[in-house]
Amino acid sequence: MTDTMNQAPTAAPTTGIQTMTMAKALNQGLAAAMSADPKVMLMGEDIGPLGGVFRVTENLQKQFGAHRVLDTPLAESGIIGTAIGLAMRGYRPVVEIQFDGFIFPGFDQITTQLAKLTARHEGSLRMPVVIRVPYGGHIGAVEHHQESPEAYFAHTAGLRLVSPATPHDAYWMIQQAIASDDPVMFFEPKSRYWPKGEVDRDSPAGPLHATRVVRPGTDVTVVGHGAMVSMLLDAAALAAEEGTSIEVVDLRSLSPIDYAPLVDSVRRTGRLVVAQEAPGSTSVGSEIAATVTEAAFYSLEAPVLRVSGFDTPFPPAKLEGAYLPDVDRILDAVDRALAY
Repeated sequence: MTDTMNQAPTAAPTTGIQTMTMAKALNQGLAAAMSADPKVMLMGEDIGPLGGVFRVTENLQKQFGAHRVLDTPLAESGIIGTAIGLAMRGYRPVVEIQFDGFIFPGFDQITTQLAKLTARHEGSLRMPVVIRVPYGGHIGAVEHHQESPEAYFAHTAGLRLVSPATPHDAYWMIQQAIASDDPVMFFEPKSRYWPKGEVDRDSPAGPLHATRVVRPGTDVTVVGHGAMVSMLLDAAALAAEEGTSIEVVDLRSLSPIDYAPLVDSVRRTGRLVVAQEAPGSTSVGSEIAATVTEAAFYSLEAPVLRVSGFDTPFPPAKLEGAYLPDVDRILDAVDRALAY
């Protein structure tokens, strides 16, 4: 294994601006991380010759070898447990969970072992494990293929959670996650795998856990992560045609949350709408609403409003349009906030 691990494969171009899909950006970000560090390994179901269900790992096994891009059995608990053991031996495993709803057989390993080992060893043992989780709806899939389970893991101390909204962020954030000495849950919005955007290989995305204002505005702040960001931008563009100025904030990190830019925005606009695909109760959106209310109470002109999936299991594919937040539901919440 050592000889294969130390091979120097031909690296992809590392400079310039290119237009690509998020899936391709993740692929090239993984390749860059593997080229930079021979201890980076990829593990998952069908990620080798197939390149993964969404082709995120396409050709990486050809480039780096079968000892660094491993097809695993259909056993999420075993995959996570193996990654923990590899991390203990100095490797940096990157695990793919094929679909969001498949993560729960590995839940025990993630929450009771991976998240706690560093604290258990008083900081002397690091756990540089990245768990890639394709998540969310808008792809017309069946049960267990369109869920948003991020709140389970954001609640768990010891885990970091991030979710890119653009190809540029995906390219840089996956490399930053792999470089982290802490376990990182990397939530990839499935519906954003295919739309294209610019990736600047010479301009890093900024800190991994930094919230970012992606569209300035003055009347209402709206915040979301992953696939919701493009939906919020569409809503802001439509609202602008009617004279409403919406500020759009991309959360990017779900644990820890960088609240400063969000609170600053709310202090300026006086209103906040939080949008997410996940159910609303006991969610990341709930936490944001509570924290912003505490931090900016005297600046708020209206209650913090939430737009989310409903508190039901994800419905059959033909009903996903009724379940998932859309531009109309976001703009309705904006109107309600402005009506106070």
